Amino acid sequence: MRTTSSREVYRNPWTRVREDVVELSDGSTGIYGVVERPHFALVIPVDRDGFWLVEQFRHPIGRRSWEFPQGTWTPGQDGTAEELARTELAEETGFRAGRMDHLGRLDLAPGLTTQLFDVWRAGDLVPGPTAREVSEADMRSAFVPRADLHAMVADGRFTDGPSLAAYSLLLIGG
Repeated sequence: MRTTSSREVYRNPWTRVREDVVELSDGSTGIYGVVERPHFALVIPVDRDGFWLVEQFRHPIGRRSWEFPQGTWTPGQDGTAEELARTELAEETGFRAGRMDHLGRLDLAPGLTTQLFDVWRAGDLVPGPTAREVSEADMRSAFVPRADLHAMVADGRFTDGPSLAAYSLLLIGG
């Protein structure tokens, strides 16, 4: 497949959408819509035999969602992948991690977006104040034992795709 042209169809400070015209191997053409978003960090805060989760309202799905802490830099900010993970953990849960282990990098939805995310396991947690963004004002954080997390997955209360993918990395590697 070869891209023959590309045009921007939408942009805001967090998202760019482009339309690519491609030539397929048989000579026919097609169109792909591609969403470009900055990479993000997802943190699995491990404590005792469980995890710290956050819950917040997610506008696109119209409901609250339990997730592992995650996010990207505010436009204009920048830093390393680990600095981003530490920032998101502190902002959303208030915890500072004495240990951060990089578990891997995953594609969010490669058929739709260029966005990737790094997965981190945070340990040796020290509590502190949160610094949530205005859009996270309704966020809450809770400790969930491992068995309860598994029950939440089984009964449909924990459905965040990136969190589930990150948890699989933890299970196979850590």
